[in-house]
Amino acid sequence: MWVDDEAGEIVVQGWKAGEALLAQCLETGPIPDTEAVVRLPIRMVSVLREACDVADRLGVR
Repeated sequence: MWVDDEAGEIVVQGWKAGEALLAQCLETGPIPDTEAVVRLPIRMVSVLREACDVADRLGVR
C-alpha cells in the first residue's frame, strides 16, 4: 500500500477475493471491469492509516 502523489491516489495491493466473497460483493451491484475486489489482512490497518496520513500531508483529495 502506498501513495501515488502524482496521480493523487492511494494504491492498494492485496489478495484477490475468492468466489464466495466476490458473489457476496455482487449482491450490492455489479463490479465495473476496471475494478476488482481484493482482500487485505487486518494487520494492514496501521499501514492504511499511515498511507492516509501521507495523503493528508500531501493534500491528496
